[in-house]
Amino acid sequence: QEKLVESGGGLVQAGGSLRLSCAASGRTFSSYAMAWFRQPPGKEREFVAGINYDSSNRRYGDSVKGRFTIFRDNAKSMVYLHTNSLKPEDTAVYYCAADGRFRRLVRSDYRNIDYWGQGTQVTVSS
Repeated sequence: QEKLVESGGGLVQAGGSLRLSCAASGRTFSSYAMAWFRQPPGKEREFVAGINYDSSNRRYGDSVKGRFTIFRDNAKSMVYLHTNSLKPEDTAVYYCAADGRFRRLVRSDYRNIDYWGQGTQVTVSS
């Protein structure tokens, strides 16, 4: 059982940066692929970035490539999303997710993803 808790969201000006963190409380964190998703107001949830269990594979959504970076620290049971060059359209609730299958995260198989955090709000002002 994994419990995921996000932090690090807030209000930032366009062009700024934030580091989002996700803390996992289970004992098997290192066996899970992890990902970040986001849901802008009034829109569908979308895949942002994913990382497999040993960091050997990372994927990004097209809208964040080159600006966002996902990292994980298995010793600390943490996953991070470094966001740079933020734009107003990055405004969303950002969710951390964990699944035993990296492909399931990358394909945004929402109904079957094992664990979700409660989300953290990121607001980018213009």
